[in-house]
This record gives sequence, C-alpha cells and structure tokens, in this order.
Amino acid sequence: MDLEWFKKELTKYSKGEIIINRHATEQAEVRQISLEEVKQNILHPDKLVFVEEQEAKNKGERKYNCYFAYSDNYYHRYIIVLNGKLIIVTIIGINRNWQRAIEGRK
Repeated sequence: MDLEWFKKELTKYSKGEIIINRHATEQAEVRQISLEEVKQNILHPDKLVFVEEQEAKNKGERKYNCYFAYSDNYYHRYIIVLNGKLIIVTIIGINRNWQRAIEGRK
C-alpha cells in the first residue's frame, strides 16, 4: 500500500471526526498511552512508517493496520476503520523492533 497516499488520507480528517471506541480507550489506559497523542499521530502522521489494508467486516468500510514509530524499538500500532469517520478500534504500544514486526508484510 502507498504510505504517502494513506498519510494524505489521514490528514483529510478533523479531530472531531476521530472516534476512539471503548475497546481502544481501555487498551490505551492499560498501556498508559495518551488518547490526545493518538489523535495527534492521526492528524499529523509523520511517525507513520507502515500501513496495510485488512479485510473490513462491513460493506463501505476500509480497515487498516498502522504502525507509528517512535524509535527503532518502540512503536504504536493502531487498527483504523474508515467509513466517513475515522474509527480507532485498537491501540497497542509495543517495545520491540518494529522493523522486524513488519518485515514479512512489505
């Protein structure tokens, strides 16, 4: 998937169009990830290093697996659904080399 195209897609959304569902909110709290930081990553996706499209459950939705790198060994992984709004369904903070995590997916 074209990373630059997807970054431009994300910047089309406003802060008010970003919805973080209950599951993702709970995950962020447990992992001590700021929801404001998550929204800023979406609005300003300069940390986005990899995205892959996933199969969406509902017609008219597009679902993406996104990796936002903070360093070589720390990244956020978000599962995002686009359907007119931007819905974050999963938020994960991972302490391991993100490059290896996405290596087989490129």
